[in-house]
Amino acid sequence: MTGDSPTPSAEGNGRGRALVVVPLLHPDQDPEPRRDEAVGLVEALDLAVAGAVTVVLRRPVPATLLGAGKVEEIAALLRDAPVELVVVDAALTPVQQRNLERRWQTKVIDRTGLILEIFGARARTREGVLQVELAALSYQRSRLVRSWTHLERQRGGFGFVGGPGESQLELDRRRIGERIAQLRRDLEAVKRTRRLHRAARRRVPYPVVALVGYTNAGKSTLFNRLTGASVTARDQLFATLDPTMRAVRLPSGDEIILSDTVGFISELPTTLVAAFRATLEEVIAADLILHVRDISHPQTAQQRADVLKVLAELGVATDPAAAAGAPLLEVWNKSDRLDPAQRADLAALAARRDDVALVSALRGEGLDGLMALIERALRQRRQVLDLELDPTEGALLAWLYARGEVIERQDGDARIRLRVALDPVSMGQLERRRGASGPADEPPARSGGRARRRAPAAR
Repeated sequence: MTGDSPTPSAEGNGRGRALVVVPLLHPDQDPEPRRDEAVGLVEALDLAVAGAVTVVLRRPVPATLLGAGKVEEIAALLRDAPVELVVVDAALTPVQQRNLERRWQTKVIDRTGLILEIFGARARTREGVLQVELAALSYQRSRLVRSWTHLERQRGGFGFVGGPGESQLELDRRRIGERIAQLRRDLEAVKRTRRLHRAARRRVPYPVVALVGYTNAGKSTLFNRLTGASVTARDQLFATLDPTMRAVRLPSGDEIILSDTVGFISELPTTLVAAFRATLEEVIAADLILHVRDISHPQTAQQRADVLKVLAELGVATDPAAAAGAPLLEVWNKSDRLDPAQRADLAALAARRDDVALVSALRGEGLDGLMALIERALRQRRQVLDLELDPTEGALLAWLYARGEVIERQDGDARIRLRVALDPVSMGQLERRRGASGPADEPPARSGGRARRRAPAAR
């Protein structure tokens, strides 16, 4: 194992100092990006970082994750420079966490616990608070191990039912389980409300475009640039937690709804993915997904893979050839951090692709090209169909001109023949309008609701 000694830093804002321990499972892995991210996570919790220790593991030790020598080396560091918290940037089992706390005589949390703490500090809406509490309790329940032996004396009874006969461990588990059940019921109500909101949006022809990306990729800065909003945007991990939606007008005059979402991160706790599913359903139901990448980051390719992995866990298909899934465009952000040669090379590469835009959200560069790309992608999702209308159906004719793109029109004595392109949302609206007015001579092909791919032209 190898490591680098922590370097003392200034005292924090009264919340204490933390030592960061970064285990690396691959000897050839570049330690600097992972160490910087771990330090950034700790600083996002407003803790002062006393230092960072990188440990290359030949193989994990079941009892402590780290080898005995490294555990003792860190214990000596802590005796010389005491801290209030040690953050291990890995997933610790309950036993490993307890053993390290005993060896180091200080509080220890792992990567999952740290992310949960950040989310707990950042949640502002009732929905966000519910989701964080659900994830935290699910995590806490897994931490209830046999370190409670001093509390496990029975207080009478046989233990067949709850109450005075329960051990403290069982009582805590039962209480946590009851609270988790209540939180899930509350979040189900949130999901129903979101479904109603989405149904209301489907009644107006506004496609939903969702921003996703690795945390601190610049999603909120881009969101503010495109919408004129003032969503919190800082050079900080998980600066945005609660989702925000705003209307944006495209160059053609069409409007979209832009949705900013929580940032993803490598090794995102599964409890968080599950708890935030209600929020992330906005991504699942989106008509178009913008994957915002920090193209200047040394690990941008790995970050991309991490985001696509989370999207796959949510059931969002990101392969253009897949049968389902919203189209995904990549926004290569932070081009202002590149040197001129890198920026020129990436600009040339982006120009050869129809699914990439190179931008600097901070400086407002490349946004016109991005908006054109969004508009083109949404137009490609339109379905072309042929319709015959009665001349008396003037309201429907006006609706088709307002909602779609009339490609061809032939006016006859008794019928008006149209070839029109409509997006999936408008297709569903048209079906409901035609259904309400009786059967059509040329019924439109069914779009399957919010179809995820461009349907063949209906004839």
